[in-house]
This record gives sequence, structure tokens and C-alpha cells, in this order.
Amino acid sequence: MKKTNRFTYTKLAVAIFAAGASATTSAQMLEEIIVTAQQRAQSLQDVPVSVSVISAQKISNAGIVDLESLSAYVPNFSINETGVSNTITIRGISSGLNPGFEQSVGMYNDGVFYGRDQLARVPLFDLQRVEVLRGTQSILFGKNSIAGAVSMISAKPTDEFEGSFTALYEPDAEEEDLRLVLSGPLTDGLRGRLSIMDRQQEGYFKNTTLDRDEQIEEESFIRGTLAWDVTDNVTASLKVSQANFDTEGHNSEVFNSIDNGEAGSVDHLTVLNSIQSTLGRPLVDGKLDRVRDNNGDTSESEVNNVTLSIEWALEGLTISSTTAMVGYDIEALCDCDFSGAVVFNASFVEEYEQFSQEFRFTSELGNTFDYIGGLFYQSSELDFSDAVDLPVNGIVPIAINSLSPAAGPIAALAPGAATKRNFENDSDLWAAFLQVTWNINDDLRLTVGGRYTDETKEASREQVHFTAAGVAVPAPTTPWALDVTNLGTYDNLFGLFSIEPYEEIKGDLDDTSFSPVITGQWDMNDETMLYATWTKGFKSGGFDTRSNGHPDASVNNAQNVAALLGGRDSTITGSFEFDREEAETIELGSKMSLSDGAAELNLALYRTEFTDLQTSQFDGVLGFNVTNAGEATVQGLEVDGRWAVTESLVLNASGAYLDFNFDDFPNSQCAFGQAPNSPDFPGLCDQSGKRKEYTPEYQFNIGANWEAAITDGLVLKLAADVNYMDDYLYAATLDEETRQDATTVVNARIALAEVNNVWEVALIGRNLTDEEILNFGGNTPLASTLTSGTGNSYYAFVNRPRNVAVQFNYNF
Repeated sequence: MKKTNRFTYTKLAVAIFAAGASATTSAQMLEEIIVTAQQRAQSLQDVPVSVSVISAQKISNAGIVDLESLSAYVPNFSINETGVSNTITIRGISSGLNPGFEQSVGMYNDGVFYGRDQLARVPLFDLQRVEVLRGTQSILFGKNSIAGAVSMISAKPTDEFEGSFTALYEPDAEEEDLRLVLSGPLTDGLRGRLSIMDRQQEGYFKNTTLDRDEQIEEESFIRGTLAWDVTDNVTASLKVSQANFDTEGHNSEVFNSIDNGEAGSVDHLTVLNSIQSTLGRPLVDGKLDRVRDNNGDTSESEVNNVTLSIEWALEGLTISSTTAMVGYDIEALCDCDFSGAVVFNASFVEEYEQFSQEFRFTSELGNTFDYIGGLFYQSSELDFSDAVDLPVNGIVPIAINSLSPAAGPIAALAPGAATKRNFENDSDLWAAFLQVTWNINDDLRLTVGGRYTDETKEASREQVHFTAAGVAVPAPTTPWALDVTNLGTYDNLFGLFSIEPYEEIKGDLDDTSFSPVITGQWDMNDETMLYATWTKGFKSGGFDTRSNGHPDASVNNAQNVAALLGGRDSTITGSFEFDREEAETIELGSKMSLSDGAAELNLALYRTEFTDLQTSQFDGVLGFNVTNAGEATVQGLEVDGRWAVTESLVLNASGAYLDFNFDDFPNSQCAFGQAPNSPDFPGLCDQSGKRKEYTPEYQFNIGANWEAAITDGLVLKLAADVNYMDDYLYAATLDEETRQDATTVVNARIALAEVNNVWEVALIGRNLTDEEILNFGGNTPLASTLTSGTGNSYYAFVNRPRNVAVQFNYNF
């Protein structure tokens, strides 16, 4: 009943918005929004796609610094930061945690594919706009955009000199954000633009172990763009950028320590704190209060991009070329037991290089047949390595001995020991695409398109153990079994962590696909456009980076190590190659102009059927295994609108209803306390019929912007947003203990500006309702190991609390 009422209220709000806008007789007109959602400049109201647009002004006014903070303003879109990466979700679909994945949501920076989740952390700065396209975008955007696409469009060099300086300061987290933009002509026919940003933050979490605030952030960004009119018909643009973003600490904490209720069971933090107490070390408090006990995390990232774009305008046709190189380097250290106990350290290094070339030809609009097509090529190289280190002063030896008196020989090897994984992946892809629109008459259009893709990948992975002296331990050449007379081996030590050694394994794949689209559009009248779209898309298969075991259960398998010591089986079977993911989408929509252009109302009703969803599942100890999750159906309704109520007041609203169902998911990791029930996958759970994580049933955003002159030289500006999100699960185990309650977040801004907008001073209030939102989390690593499977605790990344910043803008 509760959810039905919320849906009723949402429908009522839409009805009031539409009725109010229709009744308006004001001469106010909304400013037209131009997008490139179909790789050509068009009015948003002419595009048959569910699109949300966040303008440069909104990004600045709301203090949005990255895609994660931007996603709060777009229903059915979320980005959530984790300990080592990001999850990017549209309409409930995301790829999970694994460097072997490219995202189901394609990110594009000035048309260049940003398929790696790490690239979502690049600061948002000096953009024209961000377009979020929901639903399969497999033809014009192409690569792997099976759930949707996020298109970031940079601001371009201007014909006249202009510049701006922006400074923001927020005292609670000691956030300082400085931005400078200079743009204008350099010589006749040559224009330039320089964008520089420097941002620092001390954080809003208290780390009691290190006695400091976290997450400490240092970000810098510089971009230079040159635009050259080569001839009257040929223009060229060269963009070079570098972003650095370094962090210390995380906004995460351990909480909710529980046991399974059976005789002899014990919760995780009781065991952990018992060991801590024995050593005279601080205890982990286990509360959800933005206070964490942790020994420190660091991350250093550098992203570089060079993009050369050339356009040649012919009569009725434009030919364009986009050549781009993208690369990044990341080094990170994670205290990934997420507690103040000295248990283990995890580190990783990731290096990525990408080259792409696209040639595109685009007809002018208004002919009987409009078309766009081209060729695309991309090559990439990924090198990834990570390690788990057992510190010399760590508690692992004590924990092992507590499991069984027979464990002494294993425990003796732990101080200073380490295990390391190396992964390499090379990829080459080429594609050809064409989309043709037949303008049947002035009111009716039919679009047909397709994209043919051929992608090859080669990958390798190995796992090596090391002694405390740093000497590599050769992997067994034959499967090893537990020898109770010789427990003191590194295979048995790391077998307790479900990590097994193996020599290099290799794989390759060649994946081809054809993705079609058919769209019909009907201008029912001058104010209403209706459309219907059917499309199919895919995301290519690949190779698992982060599994801690060999995919062949008979290779080097440590049988029953934990069974001897803790009463449970420890069969180690990893994963390596995973299959392609496919989607088929039907979408019906409408773009409506109301009250003589004073208002707009857009609707999209959709249904997508996914097969072989690619998911990454925590193995319950330290690793993640990739699997294809069977089938899922996603369907729902999206609504957005704007209304210029008066010359001074503009309202905007958007909302989404999302229905997600795993039609077939027999191979999911079980939640804590859930008995394995999968008939075909021993030890796993059948989650068919359940919702995926990050799939709130309802979301909506309502905003208002008002500005008016209060004197001859001053303007007062007021803005407010209310963002509502229904409850959802935030862990891939679908554990009910990881349910985030529904939240309502209020953001507001008040500004005083010079009438010609030369300067502006503003107060920005973010999360004024002080909502506590758990963005990501799951089972605390090693909780099950320390409790012999009888207990657990959870960790979560928590959002920023209420904060108020002062912002100063100066334009020249």
C-alpha cells in the first residue's frame, strides 16, 4: 500500500504539472535545449530517446564535481564509488566490480569512448552539458552501451575573448575548489581555450586509528583546446587534457556485526575485538556514524587525453574524423578488511592505453532521406596487478591459531608473506554503422539503422605466492591436497583466504555482432511528437581480472584447508572467461510542448530483456568471480518536464518507475545465512525472481529556479531541488541486511549577482536534510573466515552529510 500511494502521488504531480502548464497563458518561452544524442545537433524535443540534460550552469550552481554527484539529479542513473573502482548504473543495469569489465553504460567525452570505470572519476569541468541517454545505444554511440550512454561535451573556444574565475569553499570538510577559464581568438582563424582546476578536501569521516579526517582528496585538471578554420569548409580542433586525482582514506566503515543464531556461532567483531584486546590494540566500534577504524588507504591517478577532430563541410554533407588517445595510470593501497585491526593490505597498479579512430559522414536534415554512418576502430592495452600482503605485526597468525591447535605451522609462515596476481589484456575492435531516416511526409518518419562489430581480445593471468623474504614460491605442477603432516606450506596459508597459486593461463576470443534499430516518429500536431523504438545491443565477453582461483577445479585445488581448521569446506574454483551480454529493448515515448512553448513534458515507457548479464560476485573471503547471470527483465516509466511559470520562475521535474526482475539467476552467491539452494550450482543460490542491487522502484527530482532584479544593479537568484529515492539493496549478494531506506535529499542555492553577471556570490546547501545514504557495500572481507562461517559484519560507503559552501564567480 505504501508504494501504491507513492505512485499515486507521482501520477498526481505529473498531472498537476501538465494541467498547470497547459492552463498558462503567459508569453514566457523556455530556452531550447540542443543535444547531440544522435551525433548531430538537434532540439531535445525532436530526439526519439529518453534523455536527461545537465547544463554547465547547473553543474556549477549545484557544486557538482564529478559524475557521481551529478547522478543524484538524473532518475534511473547512479554512479557509486567503491574501494577500488565505480559502479555505473542506468535502469538498474551495471557491470559490477572487475577491471576485466567494460561498462554496460558507455561514457563518451566529446565522442571518445571512455569505457573504463576509473574514467568516471575524472572531474567535471568547463563543459557545455552532460547528456544521459537511457536505454540501449548501440548504433551511433556503439561500443558496449547496452544500458545507456553518458555523453560529456566540452566547452569550445570562442570567437571573442572571455574568461571566468570560480572559487568555492566549504568549511566542514575544508573543501577548496578553484577554477579558471580563458577563451578567445589567437590569430585570424585560430581560437584557443584554457581550463584549469585545482580542488582539495580534508574529508567528512573521522578515522580514529590515524586521528584524521577522510577521505582526503587532491584533484587537478588542465585542458587546452585549439580550433582552426583551415579553409572555409574545413575546421580542425585539437584537445589535450590531463587530470590527476589522489585520495587518502575512504568514506567507509564496518558495522552491523551479527551471527547466524546457531549454537556455537559468533559474530565477526566479537572475534576480531577479542584478538585486538589480547594485543592491547584499539577495538573496532562497529557503529554506523561516519567514524571509521582503519590503517589507511591511498590512491594516485593520472588520466591523459589527446583528441583531434576534423570536419569537412560539403554541399548537403559533412565528413568528420575523430582521432583520440586515452590513457591512465593508477596506484592504490587499500586496507581492505576495512577495520583498524592489522589484518592484511591490498595494493594494485592499473595501466591502460587506448587509441581510437572514427570516420563519420552526416547528411544535412530536411531531405527525404537523412543519414549518418561511418567506420570505427579501437585498440587498447590493459596491465593490471594486485597483491595481498600479510603485515609482520598483523593478527593473522593469532587468528589462524585460534581456529585450530593444528594450525601452528601455517600461522608461522604468515608474517610478511604475500600473494600477487598479474593480468594483461589486449583488444582490437572495428565497426561499421549506418542509420537512415525516411521522412515519409511532414509528420511521419521511419529510422532504420545497424552496426556491425568485430572485436578480438587476448588475455593472460597468473597467481604467485611470496615468502616474507620476497622469494616467489613455485606453483604446484600437480593438484595439491592438504597434507596434515606438513601443514607449513604457503599453498595452505593462502588456501585459508581462498587464494590458490597457478602458472599463467591464457585465453582469446573473437566476438562479432550486428545491432539493429528501428524507430518510428509521428508529429501528432505542432506540440506533440510520439515515437516507438525497437533495438538490440550487446556487450562483448572478456576475461576475469580479480578471481582468486584457477577456473579448472582440478588445478592446484586446496581441498578442505579451512575444513580442518574451522569446520567448513574451502574448495577453490575461480573464473576466467565470461560470455557476451545481450539486450533487446522496446521503448514508447512522447515529447510534448505545452502552453505555446512555456512548458515541456516528456514521457518514455520501456521494456528491456537481458540475457547473460555479466556480474561480479564476492567469493565471501577476498576475491570476486565473474559470471553470466542468466536472464532479466527491466521495465518502467520515465517522466521529465520544464515549465516557465513566469519570467522569473522556472520549474523542472523528473521521475522514474523501475521494475527489475531476475527471470533466471541460478548461480548467485548466497547472502549471509542463506542456505545454498541452486540445483545446478552446488554452494550457490538461485535468486530468480528477485530485484538486482541499485534498483529503487521510484525516483523523482523536483526543482525550482527564481531570479529577479532587486535594484538597478543587483539580481537575486534562488534555486532548490528535492531528490527522492526509494529503498534499494546496495550489495550484489541481495542480502536484506544491505537495504538502504528511502531518502529525500534537499539541495538549495541563494546568490546575489551583478545585473550583467560580471560577478556573483552564492551560498550552496547540499544534503540539507542530512540524509545518511549507503552507496555501496557488502560483507566485510574475512568476516566469514574468522568466524568459521558462523558470523558476519558489513561495510558500507556513506555519503556526505549536510554541508554549506560559499561560491564566488567572476566573468570577464
